[in-house]
Amino acid sequence: GTVRRPGLPVAVGEPAINPGPRGYIAGAIREAAAALGAGGDVELEIAIPGGETLAAETLNPRLGIEGGLSVLGTAGVLVPFSCAAWIHSIQRGVDVARAAGVAHIAASTGRTSEQAVRAHHALADEALIDMGDFAGGTLKYLRRHPVPRITLAGGIAKMAKLAQGFLDLHSRRGQADLGALAEMAAGLGADPACRARIAGANTVAEAAGHARAAGLPLGDAIARAAQRTALGLIDPGRSHLEVLLFDRDGGIAGAAPWAPQEATP
Repeated sequence: GTVRRPGLPVAVGEPAINPGPRGYIAGAIREAAAALGAGGDVELEIAIPGGETLAAETLNPRLGIEGGLSVLGTAGVLVPFSCAAWIHSIQRGVDVARAAGVAHIAASTGRTSEQAVRAHHALADEALIDMGDFAGGTLKYLRRHPVPRITLAGGIAKMAKLAQGFLDLHSRRGQADLGALAEMAAGLGADPACRARIAGANTVAEAAGHARAAGLPLGDAIARAAQRTALGLIDPGRSHLEVLLFDRDGGIAGAAPWAPQEATP
């Protein structure tokens, strides 16, 4: 692939081969040239069969890498999937957005919420950050590399965990506390029977359904609590933040408006 947007460690117009792999390539040429007594003046072409098709399934199009895959890494060892690799992609996405002058980004937990927030705010590709479960890592990076407006978008189950202080939203890190959600619903006026149904639910989505049937805005309460967690991780003096919860059909299931309030667009 070729880099077409600024913000990556490779200049616009260059092949998408990171500085680390470039160093290994140059070093190998120097080593071979020395062994052969040659000058090392070569033209090198690297091809990845099927790369253009495979690249469509990666974050490359959003990062501004067109026409194929990218060659990444620093240590020369590729791990097919890792937390570090995902967080690295998140950080590069923020870098590209900032370099493009994007003032409003949306970090989403999954594809449904990403598509929904894109439509809700009419955002361009470079404004969309696939943070997955790494809410804490995303927000901490945005504290050091701020943008004026940040939308956090996700399903109610993931955002309930953020509301309860989880910064890694993966299921292996723990489950949302349904009893705490029942207490939150009590603060909204839930009667004892409704609180019991919420506390005894199998999932957060089921608990939210009980609250919705009772006419309680539990989604909004979860969004506000998630926002409080998030505001503790960014710099509220440099970024303003909203939280949007989406259901599986892409409808808004809860919202916390821009905070601090003066950021309201």
